[in-house]
Amino acid sequence: MTSAIIVAAGSSRRMGFNKLLAPLAGVPVLRRTLAEFQACADVGEIIVVTGDEQREQIAQWQQTGELSKLVAVIAGGAERHLSVWAGIQACSPETDIVAVHDGARPLISPDQISKCITAAREKQAVACARPMTETIKRADASGRICESLDRAGVWVMETPQVFTKPLLVRAYEAVIREGALVTDEVSAMQHIGVPVFVIENTAPNPKITFPSDLTLAERFLL
Repeated sequence: MTSAIIVAAGSSRRMGFNKLLAPLAGVPVLRRTLAEFQACADVGEIIVVTGDEQREQIAQWQQTGELSKLVAVIAGGAERHLSVWAGIQACSPETDIVAVHDGARPLISPDQISKCITAAREKQAVACARPMTETIKRADASGRICESLDRAGVWVMETPQVFTKPLLVRAYEAVIREGALVTDEVSAMQHIGVPVFVIENTAPNPKITFPSDLTLAERFLL
């Protein structure tokens, strides 16, 4: 069974307001995210790691009966990796695959989720990603452009990032034991020397970070 851990414990400091509850074409960002995982036939259960404000709202959404796969809503940790670790502990004993997804990426599709889960069963560790297409430059501290960077083989990491459960547990046990600070699950895998394979996403999957991201995401929904 695949367990989806939705990480939704951020503070939204850069947003200036709660981005997870902000309306996106009339529907809160986090609710859109949960609906995509609910609709994915390959997801067996959903676990949300979040803060108090979102927990109250999720409880109201659950009353509608539209989130039947949602089995746990738990408190997030001080850092992202601690939130993910808490989510892992809440997974069913029957879980063999874990998909970790940012609650602030509401445009993920059920098909892409399934694509990543299928790949993880074969490769053990995969990450949804898109190839870098923009021209990349390096600038110095004054803002002066110094050089062009080769974008060949460069990928922008997205979520879900999907793994066999024993492998993800081993990676996070090492991260916590050694006090490592990782920004995502790919970093946790790199910490223990395990290769992760990219799974290309050809559809928009932006992370809502700034108010302008809501406007951009809404355009993708039209």
